[in-house]
Amino acid sequence: MKNVILGAFFFQTILGVSGWTMAQVDSSWRVARTIDGHPDLQGVWENNTITPVERPEVFGDKSFLTDDDITFLRRRIDEINAAGDDALFGEGVLQAAFSGEITSYDPSTGNYDSQWMAERTIHRRTSQITQPTNGRYPPRTESAIGAAKALAEHRRAHPADSYTDRPLGERCVSFGAPRLSSGYNSYWQIVQSKETVAIIQEMAHDVRIIPIVPSPHADEKIRLWHGDSRGYWEEDTLVVETTNYSDKSSTSPRTDRKINVERLTRISETALRYELTSNDPGQFTAPYTREIIFDYTADDIYEYACHEGNYGMANILSGHRAEEARAAAEIRER
Repeated sequence: MKNVILGAFFFQTILGVSGWTMAQVDSSWRVARTIDGHPDLQGVWENNTITPVERPEVFGDKSFLTDDDITFLRRRIDEINAAGDDALFGEGVLQAAFSGEITSYDPSTGNYDSQWMAERTIHRRTSQITQPTNGRYPPRTESAIGAAKALAEHRRAHPADSYTDRPLGERCVSFGAPRLSSGYNSYWQIVQSKETVAIIQEMAHDVRIIPIVPSPHADEKIRLWHGDSRGYWEEDTLVVETTNYSDKSSTSPRTDRKINVERLTRISETALRYELTSNDPGQFTAPYTREIIFDYTADDIYEYACHEGNYGMANILSGHRAEEARAAAEIRER
């Protein structure tokens, strides 16, 4: 069971699939503070929302779910959980709720089933994207569309000529930062000190160590998988600006020009409002903003050990060499 948070700037319903309560946050609540006087954001926070990044067409221009929508979704999620079918990652739960079809992103043998997934949470927003107001990404740039097409064509023709043809996540190099996919290894742990804030992402067990004292960004010649982050407090909100992304960290063009600004605000004892404004001119024609409610959990965060890259890559490459040898033998026999 979770609470409904009613505030001057947002109206957010948090609904656990096991139940639903509506209670206004105690107006006497005050954020706990560290010894340095800053809001205490520490702890383990889960991102298990079913809210999709982009607003589905079924919602039209509706920004928030109605009570009837929530009742319907609650019933459908119970049915989906009871079915015990394939795992539904990210916004796949919402899609299944409306379509009636549980469709895995990867229907191959040996795929994850629903037991791998965390209990999902319904929040009242119909999209994580709040700007643009239509709840959808801005149009992609022509160069980004061209790059995606070229990459798809290259991977069809060269699926495993070398390890560099495989995605970063498959190689256990990086799943990105900030990683915001929900429902699977989607927990963050925040630890604060006087001069830094550390954010541990469960997925790939990446740790972002963010200075919160005046400090210039790294030289522009230094480019990093997860960028170079600097933080500061804006009243009770932690603001984190990240620059210096490496072009290798994304398949989009000119990732080196991307600037992310994150805003973390504790809005109750059990809720953390997270906002991301991303200005990625190589990918999109305008910036966009996302909002996610992270829910506090007393659970531990466990190590994510990405061993697929240890043995999977050798098998992928050797398998493709075998395919090449078979194709060459067939040509010789003609």
